[in-house]
Amino acid sequence: MRIPDSSPSLADAAGLLQEPVRVHLQRLSRLLRPHAADLDLKFRSRLRQRRYDAKQLKALSAITPGAAAKFLARGRPPADFFEQVEYSGRRLAKLNLPPAEIVDVLRVYDSVLDPLLDKLLPVPEGNLQWARRQLHLCAVVALNSAFHQVRETEARAFYDLFRAEVEAKSLDELLDQFLQNLTRVSQAQVGRLALLNPDRTSWRARAAAGGDGGGQDGFQPDPLTAGLRRKLARTRYIVKGEPAEELILDRRLRGHYRSYWSIPLLAQKRLAGVIQVGFLTERSWLPRELQLLDAAVEQCLLAAEKARLMEDLAAREEQVRQLSEHMWLVEEEERRRISRELHDDAGQSMLLIRLQLEMLEKSLPPALADIRGKLVETRDVTEKTIIEVRRIIAALSPAVLEQLGLAAALRQLANRFRQAYPCHIRLYISPGINRLGRLRQQIEIVTYRLVQECFNNIAKHSSASTVNIHLRSSDRYLVLGVEDDGVGFEVGAALGKRNSFGLSGMRERVGLLGGQFQIESRPGEGTRISVRLPIRA
Repeated sequence: MRIPDSSPSLADAAGLLQEPVRVHLQRLSRLLRPHAADLDLKFRSRLRQRRYDAKQLKALSAITPGAAAKFLARGRPPADFFEQVEYSGRRLAKLNLPPAEIVDVLRVYDSVLDPLLDKLLPVPEGNLQWARRQLHLCAVVALNSAFHQVRETEARAFYDLFRAEVEAKSLDELLDQFLQNLTRVSQAQVGRLALLNPDRTSWRARAAAGGDGGGQDGFQPDPLTAGLRRKLARTRYIVKGEPAEELILDRRLRGHYRSYWSIPLLAQKRLAGVIQVGFLTERSWLPRELQLLDAAVEQCLLAAEKARLMEDLAAREEQVRQLSEHMWLVEEEERRRISRELHDDAGQSMLLIRLQLEMLEKSLPPALADIRGKLVETRDVTEKTIIEVRRIIAALSPAVLEQLGLAAALRQLANRFRQAYPCHIRLYISPGINRLGRLRQQIEIVTYRLVQECFNNIAKHSSASTVNIHLRSSDRYLVLGVEDDGVGFEVGAALGKRNSFGLSGMRERVGLLGGQFQIESRPGEGTRISVRLPIRA
């Protein structure tokens, strides 16, 4: 399957490791490097007891703290390690290992590592443990991102195949599109598709992709014999130079590619055709890829089973949705962590600086009026910085939302917007909201983020003088309405604009919770956003 070489989200994950963390990780890597091989042997031994195969063991060993230690000890940046985690995560996804199981395996490695650290460090060091936790968090983000990529690619592959089935105007066009798609998603350089003629004694070339002989007339399959039909009736991985290379139907491909996949087309358990793809490298399939191939071939032959294929596609889309929701929850947790660290570290330090400046100001004799004036200016700058840090903390993870609930958080958000932006805001919260009590955490967070994003858009683009916000409950739904009298815009153009994720992100978050998102706007007529979120899961 075609997967991008790198992910922007993983670059962000590497960026989470700030300089203090990297310093402690460098020290941890120096401690572990002499013992990395022994740790890996013990780790693999325990995993073999769980019946993991060689491919799984290799990929799992590449994402451990010991593997990170090898990278860092050689002076390589953390981003290189997370690139390896992403690559290994994609392989593990194709090996049918879900993220939860991989996280459990990382705990097995911790059970091997902890006794060694206890021996090397008789007195536990909190900084090293903190650095390990940060490394673990970033690795989990990278693994989930890789798993999400694989599942999304699978869903896209099935969608493309289904669309080819729907849009094709003839069988030849269908088979050609099908082979093109299959060659692309398997990352092959060449593909051939041949079907048995009705007499079942000869082949007919139906489609070709890549190579020198494009087009269905570009190759002539070998004559069909009973032995050849029997050998091609099962899926085969063929390497250049093997006797089995004689099974490649297009003779011109033999000897020019390092490996091949031969996939039978079976109708009612009888051979009806064969698809063969070639690679310039020795590339054997992984279990998930083989499952994708089998399902895709079945879709091609059994077009009448559209309903089943749609259910399969829907299941994969549900996996993508669940992973998207999980990534969003990880993002919110990271927001809370950063806000706590800002409050506990930067915020407290700034308060101490302000206090020290006040004490210095009071202790200066009257003769040093010039210095007192500079201290006053510095204290004013410090006060403004404290206010800005508090604003950032509130934007990242508002404490009032966790402590007092959605209604209080929205009132606070509206008050802050009034102070920062010359706009008249009417906030109406139905009394029925208070009777509901605390809502699900996801509902409260999404609603708060929606209003926050609306305020950001109004401040940047709307030029509105009045904003009306309504929040009420109706028929087991939470209903949010945001309306302004700003300049408006073309909805279709805004949603289709590349590299603009504000409105799309709002719609996606609502969709993750099974809600409905509607936006109405026209140039010069303001904007209205309506959201319905199910109160219960």
